[in-house]
Amino acid sequence: MTQLAGADALAVLDPAFAQLAVGAGHNLWGLTHLTMREKSFVCLTADLCHPHLDAPLAMHVQMALANGVEPEAIRELYRHVAPYVGYPILVSAFQRLTELGLPEAQDTGPVTPVPLSGALARAVRDLEDVDSGLAAFTEDQLAQRWARPYLSVRERAIACLVVDVFYQTLGQPMRLHAELARSAGATEETFRDLIRGLAEFGLARTWAAARALLPQRVCD
Repeated sequence: MTQLAGADALAVLDPAFAQLAVGAGHNLWGLTHLTMREKSFVCLTADLCHPHLDAPLAMHVQMALANGVEPEAIRELYRHVAPYVGYPILVSAFQRLTELGLPEAQDTGPVTPVPLSGALARAVRDLEDVDSGLAAFTEDQLAQRWARPYLSVRERAIACLVVDVFYQTLGQPMRLHAELARSAGATEETFRDLIRGLAEFGLARTWAAARALLPQRVCD
């Protein structure tokens, strides 16, 4: 069973709560259709969405590093989700990484946009019918991110789905990110594990997201 970082500190705060929190944490870390990296990115993205940049973020950074996630991959996750959760939140989050002693960024070169294709390009075209200026900004933001190193497309899409669940963007954004995840190998079981794992961060949100993301079972 995975040892959860910070469990002893939680027990000092409140022993009963610590038992509940550790049980909820084992629910996520015991899921079988998400990789350990993906589970780490789920937690780290959830911290940004709340935002919880104090003890929870420190615990999840520790868990990510313990599970072999490279420091640069954590930084890349933050770079990727900046336009989804908001740039100001990420300023504080990067400050926390420095406080936690994460190594300095390895990627210091210019960010080179890569022309969009497939689902991302279609999403921008659809947005042009609403507002061309917003479509242009969106295209620029997406073109700077989805082809970068350090994270796979599937990992990036899963992080975006976490944002969709927290922000309840359950329409076109969630459909886009689910399509991108599927194109990179995600299955219905992947999505079910993602929803189940996110339940510890807010049951009400995950109930709504399950209705939007998962196929409904037919009961007699």
